[in-house]
Amino acid sequence: MSERLSVRKTYKLFIGGAFPRSESGRSYVVTSAKGEFLANASKASRKDARDAVSAARKAFPGWSGATAYNRGQVIYRVAEMLESRRAQFTAEIVAADGVSGKKAGELVDAAVDRLVWYAGWSDKIGAIRGSANPVAGPYFNLSSTEPTGVVAVVAPPSGPLLGLISVIAPVIVTGNTCVVVASERAPLPSITLAEVLATSDLPGGVVNVLTGNAEEIAPWLAGHMDVNGIDLTGATPELAQSCEELAAENLKRVLRPEAGPIDWLADPGTERMTAFLETKTVWHPIGV
Repeated sequence: MSERLSVRKTYKLFIGGAFPRSESGRSYVVTSAKGEFLANASKASRKDARDAVSAARKAFPGWSGATAYNRGQVIYRVAEMLESRRAQFTAEIVAADGVSGKKAGELVDAAVDRLVWYAGWSDKIGAIRGSANPVAGPYFNLSSTEPTGVVAVVAPPSGPLLGLISVIAPVIVTGNTCVVVASERAPLPSITLAEVLATSDLPGGVVNVLTGNAEEIAPWLAGHMDVNGIDLTGATPELAQSCEELAAENLKRVLRPEAGPIDWLADPGTERMTAFLETKTVWHPIGV
């Protein structure tokens, strides 16, 4: 009996809750840490990036208008779904980074815990960032937080799952929607996460995942007039500089962490949540 041939899969993009092929028809080979073939991944084009931004903008009113408690519930559900596919994520991290199965399992568990952690912050971040401001006069004012809008995220090449969760969760928990440029080196955890998001309660378009070359896609997102912020965590110094210049065209919020490796297992703090929040202050007269 002849040996069975394995099915070589070509993974698609994740845009608007659906899985379309790249408009360009291009794909590239994804290999393991040992150089072995794993799969083919779609190579997104600028047209795919524009479609993803449109999907994120369409989803923004509903997602930002949901209660913070509801957003927390949805993100907690994503954590449940991710944990149910622990074995698959563990195998993908082993293949991508060449770590042991035990270490990969710990990283998956940390990613689940990170989602739960951010879900718990959903209805608390507003209380920390908002305030009732003391003023001298016949009026009072209140400051409250609002999401920035559509945020482009360049995912980090390290920590293909934990790092990815650590840049997506703080963006969406505060009511933003996002377009993520996955790690070109290790895109499979991003694609599998997209499958988790598609089968959870997260509305389509809240998270959109593009695979391919960040140097090709990110500048178009940075210069897109309907993108309100960009996280350059996974960008090279040269790419980050060019994206910052393009982002200045419409005064995008830009998050550019300091150079050097990031310890994704460390306490994430609230900086990533507040990076893409706006503060609205309302003045109200009294006794007049």
